Amino acid sequence: MAPPVPDRHIADPGRLTLGRAWRLACDPEPGRLGYALRMAAACATTVLVGEIWQVPDLAVPALVTMALWQKDRVTNLVAGLAVNVLILVILAMLYGLIRLTLDHPLGIVVGVAILSFCFFFLGSASKLKPLAYMLGLITVYGLIAVDQAPVGEIATRALLYTDLFLAIPGLVMIGLGLIICPSPRTVLMRAIAGRLRMAMALLRHPDDATRERAQDMLRQGGAGMMANVKMAALERIWNRRDLACLKQAAYSSIGVLALADAAVREGGSPCPSALLETLEEMAAMFEAGDYPADIAPPAVPSNEPALAAMAALIAIFTTPAPEEKPPEEKKSGGFFFPDAFTNPDHVRFAVKGTAAVMTSYFIFKILDWPGIHTCIITCFIVAQPTMGEMISKLMLRIGGALLGAALGIGSIILLMPHLNDITGFLALVFAGAFIAAWVKTGDERIAYAGFQIGLAFFLTDIKDYGPTTDMTVARDRVVGIMLGNFITYAMFTSFWPASAWDRIAATLRGVVRALAAQRDSITPQARVTHAAEVLGAISASQRTLEFAATEPVHMRADTERMSQCGEALRDASRLAEDLLIPERDAQTRARFERLESLAS
Repeated sequence: MAPPVPDRHIADPGRLTLGRAWRLACDPEPGRLGYALRMAAACATTVLVGEIWQVPDLAVPALVTMALWQKDRVTNLVAGLAVNVLILVILAMLYGLIRLTLDHPLGIVVGVAILSFCFFFLGSASKLKPLAYMLGLITVYGLIAVDQAPVGEIATRALLYTDLFLAIPGLVMIGLGLIICPSPRTVLMRAIAGRLRMAMALLRHPDDATRERAQDMLRQGGAGMMANVKMAALERIWNRRDLACLKQAAYSSIGVLALADAAVREGGSPCPSALLETLEEMAAMFEAGDYPADIAPPAVPSNEPALAAMAALIAIFTTPAPEEKPPEEKKSGGFFFPDAFTNPDHVRFAVKGTAAVMTSYFIFKILDWPGIHTCIITCFIVAQPTMGEMISKLMLRIGGALLGAALGIGSIILLMPHLNDITGFLALVFAGAFIAAWVKTGDERIAYAGFQIGLAFFLTDIKDYGPTTDMTVARDRVVGIMLGNFITYAMFTSFWPASAWDRIAATLRGVVRALAAQRDSITPQARVTHAAEVLGAISASQRTLEFAATEPVHMRADTERMSQCGEALRDASRLAEDLLIPERDAQTRARFERLESLAS
């Protein structure tokens, strides 16, 4: 193996630089292209259905589709069904509000405020968080649309359009998702193969770029693959024994990649060709839809403990750990988080979000400028709980919105005059949606910008139920997006500003608990399982530290404390790898105790 590579760990905190963001945007992560293409196709299909039914403000259903679209067919089916069930609750709520507020402008104002508060609170204090803001956006927008409909048709149109805003994306996710999306089992096997191939690339060419990509893959942990296992079990068409083997293989693939990183970090002799050939055969088998069993461990040098541990792990790669006792059933935490009604931060978050929405609403009503109604939509999309997140994502918001607006306005000028039928328009929607989806399906640090690109592009190019060549519409909607960004940023950073630093201690304790579980594991299978949990916890802590580093000086922790936390996370990443090597078990005890004392 080549000489040691400079120690650039997965937990290295710092701001997201432009060069780093570009590398993440260009990263050809396994499965990313297919995911982005399917998401773009779903958005184009939503637009097509909306054109047939002549749904106004078709940009909103397209945006909902982009926000909710998933990798596999089962998750799309579950999400689509959930959306169509939730729409019944929203319709009942809207019907009651319309009856109360009809011909009462003040009643509409009160209704918008109450709805905004409720959905922001649910987004902060409940398990509805991934969906709460989108539901709030559609419900509030449906109520506001009452003012713009003819008096005799107010209730009918508002309810119908709100129904279609969610029903169309839900039906597209169910119907199209079952046709074009792979099985969650297939997604899982491709993810395992991707980690094996990344380990091979790292062992063959351990340059900075390859190691950076490997560490980005490690920081994902195993949560995504475990979700694939659960969804595959819901299909009821796969053998339970096979799923158990694939679940173990998912954790083992993370362990192999972590050990490859540890081997590269130390340097040493070149990687044996037998090990690389074994990894290649395993990856090819997973990509073909099968998995290996009874793998013979390849021969490795005795003076390479990381490679020796990898060879031992390969021998039990798909062998589930024997269960010594039945697993304890986890008690459901309920719909709300444990501190939902005791932690004032949830109420404060809802108040700030409501203030942003109401400020946007009053501005566009007072100015009598309906075209900037996108400022209200933006408030629900860009709200973040801490000062650090608001600031660190500000550039992603602005950059994504400007890029999406540039794509939209450029297409209006250069392409719209030459589009003569629906086919050309759908091709344009697909192209714009693909650019946004490619960024959105990338690393979590840039995914936010992808959604902003889609937001600006859809709202700029789609007017009512058709394309627009009116530059005034594009201008107004871009102004609304930027205004919503500014208002939300001002509200969330001026009143009750919450610091990301306050969450560091809790995230560090999560890392320590995961490391303790890995250290105390008896079987090698359990050890790699907990190693994946450690990597996920480190990633969450590192992101929190990044947010804290962007906060204003008066809120930011002192440099020494932040440096200590950064070093603790760097050492935790090394510990997670070293605990997979039996020969180093004794050496890790003292390092673990130092980390534990810092988190206490």
